[in-house]
Amino acid sequence: MPTWLHRFILLVSALACLGVLGLLGAVLIQTRAEYAQVQQVEAEARQRLAEMQARLAEQEVVLDRLRNDPAYVERVIRSRLGYAKPEEFVFRFSD
Repeated sequence: MPTWLHRFILLVSALACLGVLGLLGAVLIQTRAEYAQVQQVEAEARQRLAEMQARLAEQEVVLDRLRNDPAYVERVIRSRLGYAKPEEFVFRFSD
C-alpha cells in the first residue's frame, strides 16, 4: 500500500475524530446550559415551596385559634361579617 494512501486514511480518520469531538463538545455545552436552567427552575420551586409552607403555618395558627379561642372567633365574625350585638351600632364608611 502506498504511503500517500496511509496518510490519506490517517487524515480522514483524524478529521472524523475532530468532527466527533466537536459534536460532543456542542452537546456538552447544550447540556450544561439545560442543567443551569433546571437548577434555576429548582431554586424558584424551592423558594415557592418555602413561601407556601410559611403560609400554611400561618393558616394553621388561624385555624387553631378559630377552633379554640371564642374571643378570636367573635372578633373575626364581627369584623369580616359586620355583625354586632343587639345594643351596638355598626357604621360603614366607603373608601
